[in-house]
Amino acid sequence: MKKIKNKKPDQITAIFFLAPSLIGFSIFFLIPFIVSIYYSLVDSPINGTFCGLTNYTQLLSNPIFLRAGFNTLVFTGISVPLIMAISLGLAILLNNSIYGRNIFRAFFISPLVIPVASVVLIWQIIFSYSGSLNSILSVFGLTPVDWMDTNWARLVVLVVYLWKNAGYSMVLFLAGLQNIPVQYYESAYIDGATSWRCFKSITLVYLTPTSFFVFIISIVNSFKVFRETYLIAGSYPHESIYILQHYMNNMFSSLDYQKLTSAALIMAVCIVALVSFLFKFERKISRSIQ
Repeated sequence: MKKIKNKKPDQITAIFFLAPSLIGFSIFFLIPFIVSIYYSLVDSPINGTFCGLTNYTQLLSNPIFLRAGFNTLVFTGISVPLIMAISLGLAILLNNSIYGRNIFRAFFISPLVIPVASVVLIWQIIFSYSGSLNSILSVFGLTPVDWMDTNWARLVVLVVYLWKNAGYSMVLFLAGLQNIPVQYYESAYIDGATSWRCFKSITLVYLTPTSFFVFIISIVNSFKVFRETYLIAGSYPHESIYILQHYMNNMFSSLDYQKLTSAALIMAVCIVALVSFLFKFERKISRSIQ
């Protein structure tokens, strides 16, 4: 009984300190989420009647929504492996004693502290039809490209995403690399292991938790690319970069709350399912390593 009585003050203290966060979470996340579920199940936000899954079935048969979902999947499928490979390569390079590595670290981290709006102006200057990149192409006798009005737009958004997030992922991988004991590599080299063998059997194995975290963060950040895309190309960009957030933003502008909330919930369910699967997969890998 004494143990139970001693725990009560600690529980009350914990609740007291957690209360502001819980209240803020409830006001800004939990309650709006519940309201959005309600909106997705009625035919009108004002005096609406229950319509079941009608909004969802209509949404899943909407070609614009399907196109936005497909573009989102394609972009995530391309950008996440690319940023993991690039950031890991940069981390391995900067983990060695090379000249000016501290300068390079600061250089790759700088996109995280630069305001997005100011950077977008630079990207517009570079990739507009009369911009600096087309001026360089014309010098070499090449035909100018309308970068944001053709399928090249996806490449532009991919470059912006990599530029924005590669530095953060690199720092995470760099921290993981510096936690690997040097003795493991020394023992492996003494036993005649090659650099590739050390990378595959030591570096990748011990970077598993870090790689998993970077993978999750990269997926989340790939959904945040809407901000840069919107600022560069507007509400209705080229169809190759029209993603789910564009669709939801346009539904919000037209006050179509049923489609907006239905699309948001579908995306939320897909993200939660994907992350849950990845956590389960990571636990299996961790057990096999141990």
